[in-house]
Amino acid sequence: MPNTPAREDYLKAIFHLGRDGGRVQTTQIARHLGVRNPSVTSMLKRLAADGLVDYAPGRGALLTDTGGQATMRVVRRHRLLETFLVEVLHLDWSEVHAEAEVLEHHLSPRMVEAIDRVLGSPAEDPHGHPIPDAEGRLRTRQLLPLAELAAGERGTVREVRTDAVERLQRWKELGLVPGAKVVVTRRQELEDVLHIETGAREFATGSEGVRGVFVERS
Repeated sequence: MPNTPAREDYLKAIFHLGRDGGRVQTTQIARHLGVRNPSVTSMLKRLAADGLVDYAPGRGALLTDTGGQATMRVVRRHRLLETFLVEVLHLDWSEVHAEAEVLEHHLSPRMVEAIDRVLGSPAEDPHGHPIPDAEGRLRTRQLLPLAELAAGERGTVREVRTDAVERLQRWKELGLVPGAKVVVTRRQELEDVLHIETGAREFATGSEGVRGVFVERS
């Protein structure tokens, strides 16, 4: 059965929620997509029947090899679109996720490769997420949450994992963007306060304030 926008959204949700390789539960998918549990169960059964997911009630869902390949095509379209919207149309990085969600289901493979060619085959999208190549290969990296850096440790922001417009806008103001050099200058463990320096700016935040910012130690 050809993939519909709804099926592609489910595959992508399983990919994002199970990025650490674990099975994804029905309730997680329902919360992520804003749908009811019975709807998720029904879709997972159909995806399983088509060989795209490994699913059994109570055990959650896992992408099969076939499902993973299909998902990489969707992820590639989405991340290339986000990059195109920022680099060519000059939209703000906080706006492009929602726009790409709408557009990604309507691009032909030819158009996807044309966008990739115009952009010069970028390795990452504006949020630092690796873009799968034309064969569906996705580069992996060893990253850790910014909040896990010890006092005095330095890192480089590589990826931000959120679709929340307000958080993206705030992180941009603070300089928490891919490629930025950061250092945790002080930690107040009992109060859960981190003092972080990004370039010429220093600010204090709770760990929740930087949840979703991932770095590479440097």
